[in-house]
Amino acid sequence: MTLKLDKVNRGPHLSTLVASSISREIAQGRLKPGDQLPTEAALATTFGVSRNVVREAIARLRSEGRIWSQQGRGAFVVESNNPTVLTIDHETLQRADSFRNLFELRGILEVQAAALAAKRRSDADLKAMGDALSGMRAAPYGSVAWLRSDLEFHRTVAEATRNSYMGQFLVFVSERVRESILAAGNQQKSDDMARITLGEHERILRAIRAGDAEGAQAAMRDHLAGAALRVGLHEREAAEPGAPVQEVASPVRHSRLRKAVRGQA
Repeated sequence: MTLKLDKVNRGPHLSTLVASSISREIAQGRLKPGDQLPTEAALATTFGVSRNVVREAIARLRSEGRIWSQQGRGAFVVESNNPTVLTIDHETLQRADSFRNLFELRGILEVQAAALAAKRRSDADLKAMGDALSGMRAAPYGSVAWLRSDLEFHRTVAEATRNSYMGQFLVFVSERVRESILAAGNQQKSDDMARITLGEHERILRAIRAGDAEGAQAAMRDHLAGAALRVGLHEREAAEPGAPVQEVASPVRHSRLRKAVRGQA
């Protein structure tokens, strides 16, 4: 078994890169069904990363159904080459069309999730959403900590639907979107962007707290329209579920958002 593993570039998504590299070895047949992966220590040395990063990568591969592991024995490639769950390769999402498609899928799911959350949320859900917003307020806009709290907010909205499949799938898609944003580093950053983005999340939370399903849908659409602009997706090609971006945000707010994105506000 000869593997072609290289050190990975430093960044906030190291475990994703390590997992993608191992997945590529499996896809190209250098790691065959039943093969045992190198030890955690060996992989850490090969990739030039910490053992914690390797553990995260292994956990991800295990959740994707590509490997299985047994304490005391190690990790092994699954006997079937077909993963048991949906996977989205990190390299694939570096293509603009793939990222746009994923963003579109996220939008379709999250708008409906917001409506269901407004109908089904509990007090604990509302507190979790509020805590996530507090985490966003406390972190620099666009930082790893900000994006982590942002993801947590959307995760709690998904969980409030009381639909376990929707929750799991939305978290999966949202994590892939977050990783791609971190990798590309193309999110606009400014004080205006922080204020606008927090305002979008606050409107989503207010509608969900009020049990306003239609309001929650509208607030989520507005947020996704703004998010599409902030990550550089063209309006009409972006993930706008159900209506053009121009029909989602009010003219005044949308104009301010455009100026902020361009650094004019």
